[in-house]
Amino acid sequence: MPTLTAPLPPGPVQADRLISLGVHELAGLPARELCDAADRLAPGDLLVVHPDRAPVSALAPLLTLDGRPGFVVADMTDVDAFVPIEPVALPGSPVYAVTDLDRGDAMLNWSPDEALPAITGAGRTPLTLGEGVHWLLQCPEVLARNACFMTIGSRLRKANGQLDSRTPALWISNGTGRDGREHRGAPKVGWCWAGNRHTWLGFASAATRT
Repeated sequence: MPTLTAPLPPGPVQADRLISLGVHELAGLPARELCDAADRLAPGDLLVVHPDRAPVSALAPLLTLDGRPGFVVADMTDVDAFVPIEPVALPGSPVYAVTDLDRGDAMLNWSPDEALPAITGAGRTPLTLGEGVHWLLQCPEVLARNACFMTIGSRLRKANGQLDSRTPALWISNGTGRDGREHRGAPKVGWCWAGNRHTWLGFASAATRT
């Protein structure tokens, strides 16, 4: 799987970005704690605040693309109930690092059901929705027309224990339907069916979480 060449900023710059957006306050963390964690990042690592501290519903509006703020689609009011699937395991700390990000362009036009075993079989881990949002907070240019990505490390589990068929994704709104014209060109948190393929959606993954 080729790795997208969109280098992440150094750790201290990532921390400054999150602090400028107020993510530390949202998460109830001292700014110093974010800075200390960022100082320990290796080059190319992504700084992530645990979703228990910074839910996607609060982070999505902080996304921007060409000056347009991000949003969650109208039929995903339960976005924060999308949690890591097995075998994805988040570190227990409030802040952690994700290494060796890949947008998953090699899997454009795959379905989530097809992509997951390929990702795990390659010894990698699918990104969670929160991790994908953090990536775009640091590198908005990762989201591009005809090359957006799904974050199938997060799924909603129904009351009967089965997985909801929706799989979360991040792409650019066309401003049609319930999105509204005011969201045209904005970064969008949405979903697609687990068995469907889309020519413009890859599958983001990482090597490790530490």
